[in-house]
Amino acid sequence: MEVAALSPTSRSLPLLSTAPTHRLHLLPHRFVSGRRLRLSSRHEGFGCVRDGWGQRHSARKNGFLVTCSSSASVEPATQEVGTAVPGDWSGDVIRQRFLEFYAARGHKILPSSSLVPDDPTVFLTIAGMLQFKPIFLGKEPRRVPCATTSQKCVRTNDIENVGRTARHQTFFEMLGNFSFGDYFKKEATAWAWELATKEYGLPAERLWISVFEDDDEAFNIWHNEVGVPKEHIKRMGAEDNFWTSGATGPCGPCSEMYYDFYPERGSSDADLGDDSRFIEFYNLVFMQYNKKDDGSLEPLKQKNIDTGMGLERVARILQKVPNNYETDLIFPIIEKAASLALVSYAKADDAMKTNLKIIGDHMRAVVYLISDGVLPSNIGRGYVVRRLIRRVVRTGRLIGIRGDGHEKPEGAFLPSLAEVVINLSTQIDPAVESRRKSIIAELQREELRFVQTLGRGEKLLDELLDEALLSAGNNGNKPSLSGKDVFLLYDTYGFPVEITAEIAGERGVTVDMKGFEIEMENQRKQSQAAHNVVKLSVGNETEIVKSIPDTEFLGYDSLSATAVVKGLLVNGNPVNEVSEGSEVEILLDRTPFYAESGGQVGDNGFLYVNGGEDRKQTAVIEINDVQKSIGNIFVHKGTIKHGSVEVGKEIDASVDAKLRQGAKAHHTATHLLQSALKSVVGSETSQAGSLVAFDRLRFDFNFHRPLSEEELIKIESLVNQWIGNATHLETKVMALQDAKNAGAIAMFGEKYGEEVRVVEVPGVSLELCGGTHVSNTAEIRGFKIISEQGIASGIRRIEAVAGDAFVDYVCARDNYMRRLCSSLKVKAEDVNGRVDTILEELRATRNEVSSLRSKIAVLKAGSLASKATTVEPQNVRIVVENLGDVDADALKSAAEYLIGTLQDPAAVILGSSPGDGKVSLVAAFSPAVVKMGLQAGKFVGRIAKLCGGGGGGKPNFAQAGGRKPENLPDALEKARTEIVAVVSSSSS
Repeated sequence: MEVAALSPTSRSLPLLSTAPTHRLHLLPHRFVSGRRLRLSSRHEGFGCVRDGWGQRHSARKNGFLVTCSSSASVEPATQEVGTAVPGDWSGDVIRQRFLEFYAARGHKILPSSSLVPDDPTVFLTIAGMLQFKPIFLGKEPRRVPCATTSQKCVRTNDIENVGRTARHQTFFEMLGNFSFGDYFKKEATAWAWELATKEYGLPAERLWISVFEDDDEAFNIWHNEVGVPKEHIKRMGAEDNFWTSGATGPCGPCSEMYYDFYPERGSSDADLGDDSRFIEFYNLVFMQYNKKDDGSLEPLKQKNIDTGMGLERVARILQKVPNNYETDLIFPIIEKAASLALVSYAKADDAMKTNLKIIGDHMRAVVYLISDGVLPSNIGRGYVVRRLIRRVVRTGRLIGIRGDGHEKPEGAFLPSLAEVVINLSTQIDPAVESRRKSIIAELQREELRFVQTLGRGEKLLDELLDEALLSAGNNGNKPSLSGKDVFLLYDTYGFPVEITAEIAGERGVTVDMKGFEIEMENQRKQSQAAHNVVKLSVGNETEIVKSIPDTEFLGYDSLSATAVVKGLLVNGNPVNEVSEGSEVEILLDRTPFYAESGGQVGDNGFLYVNGGEDRKQTAVIEINDVQKSIGNIFVHKGTIKHGSVEVGKEIDASVDAKLRQGAKAHHTATHLLQSALKSVVGSETSQAGSLVAFDRLRFDFNFHRPLSEEELIKIESLVNQWIGNATHLETKVMALQDAKNAGAIAMFGEKYGEEVRVVEVPGVSLELCGGTHVSNTAEIRGFKIISEQGIASGIRRIEAVAGDAFVDYVCARDNYMRRLCSSLKVKAEDVNGRVDTILEELRATRNEVSSLRSKIAVLKAGSLASKATTVEPQNVRIVVENLGDVDADALKSAAEYLIGTLQDPAAVILGSSPGDGKVSLVAAFSPAVVKMGLQAGKFVGRIAKLCGGGGGGKPNFAQAGGRKPENLPDALEKARTEIVAVVSSSSS
């Protein structure tokens, strides 16, 4: 080593570290992995290190700069391994060592992105590269030449394999190093080997490599330069070792590293796909081609590196445990679940261990998803969370967890498990701890809600078993539950198929497991098709913007500007000229038009093309929307009202001032609303979406219940108070971290760079926001909440108006009140009292009508008693009739009268069509008929299904309804046939 300045304690510096920080520690020379190092006091910025392939890297300690000399070489694989610093191989240490390893080689450590990606084409964050997708596509400039991350990921396409294999998970961490046109194959390969064998100390003889079958370059690097024996390098086909982003776009060969758990089996005929022997733990993607529409490959001008190392897989290897679940990343959750179920994991059978693994895995996924703002619901990402939660709850009940697992049988056990996950989250995502209270509250609500659903599932299962037994008895077949019914119980009600089969077996009913598996496979295919793809594309839009710089936005200070047309698009295709009457998309070098983002809609207005020295208008384009495209290019969408427009023409751009003012008022009002909401209902509520339009605002937020009228009044009053204070707004651009340190709130769905715009209403609100705002709150004029409602489980929505829209709304409501007062002939303050009186009179009239209808129905029923049919051998008197258009209450009165008039045993089935496409049914059975095995609730429920409905009730009396009155005659005839068949076969 060559040292420009010596430390008093050591003459060597490592490229590796075990410390839980990003600094490098002084270690013995042998840990430098065979590279010759020299220290220099000279540096450029962070300082640089250049290796044998001309790549620069850097590391600094105590003022020294560590650099690799140009004669650096990679240690051969045959050299003695296992010399990495011994110590604790916890998941946190493995993660930290990975990040520090690449930070020492010039990589910027970047934080994990959210599990909710900015990319609308991707459902959840499923790969470490996702946050860099725009850079790989060339849509955004790189901010650093290379980066390293530990990315939170969620995949649900293999959910049925979780717990059943050693490696499948829904939530996992992907360690990655990325190069954006900087280093490439040689460096990525050499470092991957160095990381595995030196940093982690993995024995070289246990490592195997796969390369794409045609990638001779990668094969030669691994064998000739790294030193991996040929017999440990496998060439594999495109299905395994060629990464593509879709039908077109960036792509390239892969090289994967495998760990061999059983090297004693030898190299002959070794199959890297054998999960019982090998585990793939590091995947290197060499993104070097662009796949064109015709399938041909052209070299990318900027070659990139995208890698992924599964943290849980590496932890399994280093911690020497049989599967990913028994690593310290997941096992503490499993142990907690086992304690709640009063079982020992070590002594548990395979089925019990599988269930505990499912709980451990899924709990990580739901905690991190909820922390990132995904709440349980029946749609979209919320459905994923709900499904995972339900799997945990039903699995917990299956292994014996009752209530909260402690002293409360009616409690919830998910909060106890969540506490463990949150305690483990510090090094993964520190924000999870700050959301502990809201995460636990949401899990508790969802579990208790689902327990009620499970109760309904048990009831449905009971009914399905009764139907299966009845149907089998009538047809002489063996009773069986269909695969569709079993899947309905599983998917909709969360009923474990194992419990369904067990209960059915006790009743003598078999389960169509083959049909159930078909339904499961259909769902699995749909899930895989929807959620396991990261799409990239390189198309016309990329080509047209290569020569177009980002649009300069002038709209904060001006509503008009002169600009130059840089591009024209018609139906997405670039053109040079567009004529009158055409729809067009226009790209300008500068614009006063706001492009839709952060919830605020794009501006409207006009573009005027001026010609000649007199600047006479030669064309007029009406702009009705503005969107952001690749990078920060504004796309002005509109119609050419007059003349034509060409690329290169100078135009005058003019924003509709009235509409812009409406957007400004509603945007600032949205900030005030969020502050008022947090003040009234609690700071734990957070934004879940927004719309800032010219005539209204919409604000979605996370909250578990409807807001009361008093809370809404308080919120409205607070906002109007702040408006009346006439406070001047302050805006400034600052570093993102400084803004966060100051307490600025980020707007939902917005993507931020290293510098951000901060909008402050002093003393009220501080938010990161690129939108347009009023200069003084008094410009908002007034604020009125129009509605508050739930739009999904745990998501509420407030709609409101401000500015001119507020004035219009109030005036319109005043006109309605005037007309109402005139119609009722009362003053405004007396309207409520008068309306209450009218409603009371209406209720009394309706009750009187209902009473009369019931009397009429009873009179009709009186004549039916004489028409009763007597069925042997028990002399059961049966009445099955259609009473026409009587309503449900009258039908009930008629049935009660008949069953009271007829002697026991008796059965009454009545139906009616009261209008509006409705069907009413009622069944009344005497005690002796109930003893024969007939239950009114189940019986009438089956009959109602024929009329497109359902219902139920007690064994002796039940009601039902439907929506197909045309089927009522056939339904009543079936009821007559079934009840006669049952009582005829009864012997007692």
